[in-house]
Amino acid sequence: MPEHFIVIFAIFLAVFTQSLSGFGSALVAMALLPPVLGIQTATPLVAIVMLPLEIFLLMHYRHALNVSAIWRVVVAAIVGIPIGIIFLSQLDEKIVLTVLGVVITGYSLFALLNLRLPQMAQPAWGYVFGFLAGLLGGAYNTSGPPVIVYGNCLRWDRDEFKSNLQGFFLIASLVIAIGHAWNHNLTPEVWRYFLISLPAIAVGIWAGTNLDKFLNPEAFRKIVLILLIIMGIRLIFA
Repeated sequence: MPEHFIVIFAIFLAVFTQSLSGFGSALVAMALLPPVLGIQTATPLVAIVMLPLEIFLLMHYRHALNVSAIWRVVVAAIVGIPIGIIFLSQLDEKIVLTVLGVVITGYSLFALLNLRLPQMAQPAWGYVFGFLAGLLGGAYNTSGPPVIVYGNCLRWDRDEFKSNLQGFFLIASLVIAIGHAWNHNLTPEVWRYFLISLPAIAVGIWAGTNLDKFLNPEAFRKIVLILLIIMGIRLIFA
């Protein structure tokens, strides 16, 4: 029973984070859930939890969606996702968790330092970043970092950034969920945790989209990144 409360809290915090800032749900969820549920349960669970969140957020930010800016990333990610899912099923869980910790810690440090990236003039780089996003998404549900870096290099504005990310995340999560279903990873245990998490998803969406008028998203983002660094290091040395 205690793990149920941890799962509900982790899902709420993940959904709240993305509803407030536009990204970060998978990083938060995948930092908290694998030590409790195991990577084989946590990964497909997060994949299906993200779907209702991303549908809602895409509808919320649809006015700024720029399909021409993300289609290359989406196509390449669809190629990379099955490879990532196979990677998840073939490697020892300790190795998978260590790599996940490195990804979470590395991205969080990069984002916290707020490094100025060079402007990217060639959109074809989207294929490279998209394939990396697909690999990470299939293995860990952490497809966000490569796409966030890509968007920063293309200088997307705030609304376009949020909208484009949700468009990418929705398609990627759908493909990832289908991949997990194909590989029989959507077990009864995964669906049970999903059902008990539905209220947390709803409350997280409501809180994130309503409190962004009162909270400082940048300060909240820094707090989350610091916590992710701590949790990522814990995964590396667990």
